[in-house]
Amino acid sequence: MGTDELLAGRTVIVSGVGAGLGHQVAAAVVRDGGNAVLGARTEANLAKTAAELDPEGARTAYRVTDIGDEAQCAALAALARERFGGVDAVIHVAAWDSCFGGLEDADFETWRRVVDVNLLGTLRMTRACLPALKEHGGSVVFIGTQSAVAAPSQVRQAAYAASKGALTSAMYSLARELGPYRIRVNTVLPGWMWGPPVRTYVQYTAHAEGVPEGEVLARLTERMVLPELATDGDVAEAAVFLASDRARAITGQQLLVNAGEVMR
Repeated sequence: MGTDELLAGRTVIVSGVGAGLGHQVAAAVVRDGGNAVLGARTEANLAKTAAELDPEGARTAYRVTDIGDEAQCAALAALARERFGGVDAVIHVAAWDSCFGGLEDADFETWRRVVDVNLLGTLRMTRACLPALKEHGGSVVFIGTQSAVAAPSQVRQAAYAASKGALTSAMYSLARELGPYRIRVNTVLPGWMWGPPVRTYVQYTAHAEGVPEGEVLARLTERMVLPELATDGDVAEAAVFLASDRARAITGQQLLVNAGEVMR
């Protein structure tokens, strides 16, 4: 392990590890010399990622974790201490992003569950990590969404946007609250990003409209400042940078990844 690696010797908890962004974040952590402690509700996803990234199991550990359950959040934080001696950063990927619609057709009980995962669940996981983070300082990285500040025209996800907007607001308060402990709190703000969910959207829309997938993709990219979609890997790189000591002077900030509607 080289000392010039971004996360050399650091332990990073990653929530929401599946086939997309969570996997890419975990991969970047291991690539950059860190220990990755993985949490998600589906054990098969955790086991697959850990085996792919770290076949010998020296630099990864995982535990089934539902961030809606405070005890499970505490257990994941405890696993990081047991295996690697502490927690240096936590990157929050776990989210409920499959609730669609606006206000008129809203089921507020579903909205309540979305908020419980995306806002309160993220804060539960953060609080579970605080005792370890306070020991030496560290980093908390939220994954937000540009739809919280500029609603996309293609789909309505009002509950998701509202919950992530609330999380970004919480970031400002937490940056002030936790700063004295040398704990930084920042948010990565992606728009449309190429990975399994967006690939599925493009394929479904193309099939439903009887048009080539490239045409659907072009509608998305024409709104981007850079004429291409960021990938899950691009967003992971931004999150890992904020988790590292190279961002040690950055807190209470939003890092936009290829802004789309936000800058129109």
